[in-house]
Amino acid sequence: MHRNLSTLFATEETLHSLHSSPTNTSTALALSSDCPLVLSDYQFALIPVLYCLIFVLGLLGNSVVVLVLCRHNGPKTVANIYILNLAMADLLSLTTLPLWAAYYAYGYNWIFGSVMCKISGSILCLNTFTSIFFITCMSMDRYQAVIYPLRSQRRTLQQASFVAVIVWSLAGLSSLPTFYFRDTFYVERLGVNACIMAFPYEKYSKWSAGTALMKNILGFLIPLIIIITCYVWIRMRLMKAQGFEKNKKRRDKILKLVAAVVVAFLVCWLPFHVLTFLDALAWMNVITNCVIISVIDAALPFGICIGFANSCINPLLYCFIGNQFQEKLQHLFKLRIYQFSSRRQSSSSKKGSSLKEAESPDDLLEVNPDETTA
Repeated sequence: MHRNLSTLFATEETLHSLHSSPTNTSTALALSSDCPLVLSDYQFALIPVLYCLIFVLGLLGNSVVVLVLCRHNGPKTVANIYILNLAMADLLSLTTLPLWAAYYAYGYNWIFGSVMCKISGSILCLNTFTSIFFITCMSMDRYQAVIYPLRSQRRTLQQASFVAVIVWSLAGLSSLPTFYFRDTFYVERLGVNACIMAFPYEKYSKWSAGTALMKNILGFLIPLIIIITCYVWIRMRLMKAQGFEKNKKRRDKILKLVAAVVVAFLVCWLPFHVLTFLDALAWMNVITNCVIISVIDAALPFGICIGFANSCINPLLYCFIGNQFQEKLQHLFKLRIYQFSSRRQSSSSKKGSSLKEAESPDDLLEVNPDETTA
């Protein structure tokens, strides 16, 4: 196997640089000597910081999304179902980032046990698919709303919930290889207990290349084709719509949002999947140059970080830039302040008659209670 092992054990993809060796114990691991082993210190310091930053920002943004959508008392929409599931998928994967940050900080030494190794790896793989699948569902929903507005009005929340169940099921099936093969093994050469994909030794290269190509095709190429097709048709429909000049400002905003969706999708996932594809070519011995392999292995952790950063971008892209979501967030915030002020006012009125002439919460906040409900 012609592999540089500079980014061993980091995640689902970079773990492919390690392979089982058919020794007497059957669980011992050996490293390929075709290319020199290069471990870069910057990864041990920089990657944990990036993971922690993504964890904090993503946790904050997606938690607000879930809170607003769950506390919203108004009519639910199909788009809200997809956004809520997308935020929950991102939150699920974000919970594992501190573990992977510690993994890097300890020099690729997994200290959380075999069970957590299997669960954490499976969750990351699950999120890789669920995130992109739900983005695709949202793109198709926008397409239907713009191209077939009358038909789209017949969409039901039950249908959207059923689609969400299908998405989670497909993502779960796609993550089964990770759940089955992920495990911890002690690597004597590096002196670490690594969390790796322990594929069968005889077919390790085929399994590694196969899983990488599955991520490329099912987790990127097909969704990308669907997303671009939807937004091209949306743009064409908006440009041809009657009265376009009259509503140019509003429709320009829609087109900008459409462009932002496509660009964010490409920026976050293209580097990761290009590197994953090159990694598959290395496993198939199409790429054998040690310098190129070293570049692939050195870049993979940062490609993965960019992919994780999509969990931070999603709340901004799909929620915070939307006027309706901003209104829901403001209403929820005002409602909390009003309820808090009302409790204080009620408590203060019991202490003495001198407080009876105090200003009401409405006067203090300049908010009508009837307007605070979402």
